[in-house]
Amino acid sequence: MKHVTIYTDGACSENPGPGGWAAILMYKTVKKEISGSEEMTTNNRMEVTAAIMALEALKQTCEVDIYTDSAYLCNTFEQHWIDNWVRSGWKKADKKPVENRELWERLLNMTERHEVTWHKVKGHSDNEFNNRCDSLARNEIKKLKDSKAPETVPETSK
Repeated sequence: MKHVTIYTDGACSENPGPGGWAAILMYKTVKKEISGSEEMTTNNRMEVTAAIMALEALKQTCEVDIYTDSAYLCNTFEQHWIDNWVRSGWKKADKKPVENRELWERLLNMTERHEVTWHKVKGHSDNEFNNRCDSLARNEIKKLKDSKAPETVPETSK
């Protein structure tokens, strides 16, 4: 089975607001960067989306190490929150519905296809790949905002 290392990150300008996600997939000497955006979203949705998109980019079943600075994402699997959510019909301990259920179900499906190990990294520190993902995600937000900016028409001189 191939071993792939993945770094992910999500970002949001305002929360909710325009958001971006990014992932770096590495296999042996090959490195692939992917990223995208959504107009109205949350930071948590972007963190989860980054992991989904990275795993969905894999063309075959792999052994995967995912590095994320999102405690929410990492703890969902490492502390087995997702197992409890599934058992309780997608309800949290307080009996309220789990937010972003459709994303969690999609990600759960991917983690059942691949052998995934989750790793929490400190965000905005000295991790080269986490910092690169952050930059890619923020650039997606900038591109989204720039595409929505009204066009300015230069004044004509008389």
